Amino acid sequence: MPPVFTTRPEITGSFGVVAATHWIAAQAAMGVLERGGNAFDAAVAGGFVLQVVEPHLNGAGGEVPMLYWSEHDKQVRALNGQGSAPADATPAAYRRLGMAQVPGIGLLAATVPGAFASWMTLLREHGTWSLADVLAPAIAYASEGFPVSRRLSEAILGVRPLFLAEWTTSAAQWLEGGGVPLPGTFIRIPALAATWRRVIEEAEGQGGDRSAVIDAAIRIWQEGFVAKEIDRFCREQPTRDSSGERQRGLLRLDDMAAWRPQIEAPRVGRFGRYEVAKCGFWSQGPMFLQLLGMLGHADLGAHDPESVAFVHGIAEATKLALADRLGWYGTAPGADRQAQNALLDDGYARSRWAEVDAARASSTLRVGHPLGRTARLPDFDVTARTLRSADIRFGIGEPTFGTLPPVADWADREIFVGETCQIDVIDRHGNMVAATPSGGWLSSSPTIPALGFALGTRLQMTWFDDSLATTLTPRVAPCTTLSPSLALRDGEPYLVFGTPGGDQQEQWQAQFFLRHTLHGMNLQQAIDAPAFHVKHYPASFWPRPVTLNKLSIESRFPAATIDALKSRGHDVQVGDAWSEGRLCACSRTRDRHGRLVLRAAASPRLMQGYAVGR
Repeated sequence: MPPVFTTRPEITGSFGVVAATHWIAAQAAMGVLERGGNAFDAAVAGGFVLQVVEPHLNGAGGEVPMLYWSEHDKQVRALNGQGSAPADATPAAYRRLGMAQVPGIGLLAATVPGAFASWMTLLREHGTWSLADVLAPAIAYASEGFPVSRRLSEAILGVRPLFLAEWTTSAAQWLEGGGVPLPGTFIRIPALAATWRRVIEEAEGQGGDRSAVIDAAIRIWQEGFVAKEIDRFCREQPTRDSSGERQRGLLRLDDMAAWRPQIEAPRVGRFGRYEVAKCGFWSQGPMFLQLLGMLGHADLGAHDPESVAFVHGIAEATKLALADRLGWYGTAPGADRQAQNALLDDGYARSRWAEVDAARASSTLRVGHPLGRTARLPDFDVTARTLRSADIRFGIGEPTFGTLPPVADWADREIFVGETCQIDVIDRHGNMVAATPSGGWLSSSPTIPALGFALGTRLQMTWFDDSLATTLTPRVAPCTTLSPSLALRDGEPYLVFGTPGGDQQEQWQAQFFLRHTLHGMNLQQAIDAPAFHVKHYPASFWPRPVTLNKLSIESRFPAATIDALKSRGHDVQVGDAWSEGRLCACSRTRDRHGRLVLRAAASPRLMQGYAVGR
């Protein structure tokens, strides 16, 4: 077999490895490892740096789910960092405003910001560093400046008219003199740095040990000056949103005070010698397990990963898993927990795989019937009703800045940008963390000037229909697309990985995992290999258009494969050569002497992600 060349080497070492969607965050986390911190300290520090250097993709007002392995506890745990809906957020409240959906931008789409308390919970439970030490790198970049990436510059350019005309607090932060910061120039977020410094000062002022200070910081964020300022801003700042109208937000101090992140057992699925852990049905994580369950009966190892059989098999299984996600996932009162559990049974996976036509692409949305039950589905016509009154001049629900504005000229184009972030860490002890921070990006809502960050828009992933698993429900979190991964091999912790990408996250992760586990590609080879995704769903992001049987594929696939996919009935759209996914991954094994061997890799797509280690 000829050598497979990669865009950069797979990092190999024994001391520690980090992979992240931005090189500064990767290096900041590695710096923590070099100075004696463990993987949890490093992930927290790197996660806060991501809020600074990728503000168009995540922020302090966002959320973060995590999966991790603790060498001390010898177990995998999930951390649910998705904030809940405000108490006043009901379908009736939005309908009174003339809305058929939660807006994609603006204050009405905000959930409780979950990122800060989630990172702090990980630090308190498993880290060793102090609050001040883990925040120091992020504070330094926010106060002293960081280089603007091309994508960040494009993101600010895309919403510049909105900032200047309506969201003037955001204009003050991101448009110095009304101009867009150019790639390579340095910008600062001094108000955010000041917020973190004040949290540290107040928390340390309450006294106590490291854990007590961290607990105090969580209370200050959820119940103190941060929560109070969020409450005030939502009450007093009418904000132009996707409806085209100016609306006040519903998030209140009591909502912030009532919410805390939860540590829980993950969902686990088996694939050969591997066990894969994912977050629960409050995320789309179980979709990955459903894919592995179906594809375990597909014999994909016998097919080249650039062949039509490989692509067609994954694409058709994905359509079925996406349909089940629509019908069954979520944690609202309408959720059927028994049916959710049945989705992960091997017998159900086998029956679903039997529905795949090996010779023809499906063009229908086929929700399964676990335990013989039938799912309630949302009213898909809501998108048409929403679009009649929608204002898409300044964006859709996800930060897709593929071209210059106006958005209406490119909203229907198949452009992958990579909303959301990813960071994976493994330390010399074998501790492992995978985290997927997102939300609160600079285009989601106006900057809160006293705090230096914007609120998120995750409520747009709910529906107004009654009795759905994803019905908008007060104090219940929406079902998020965010989905980190952790895999064991032969019972030993082995791999942490993930990618940005909204509805595409599980698809790209599954392709990476199968190329690595079935075809023997190393981490970098499996990430660099040509990728694809299907659209076969109502989108998770506003305005939630319904697309069926769309297959987007990188142009690096063989022409014969692309032609064969078209002949099987796929609606194929050939994208740029490097347009699919922003995967990051780290692994750990042991050599014949029992020593840890650590590896890491990151996607070259968008030219920001990097893996580091030694």
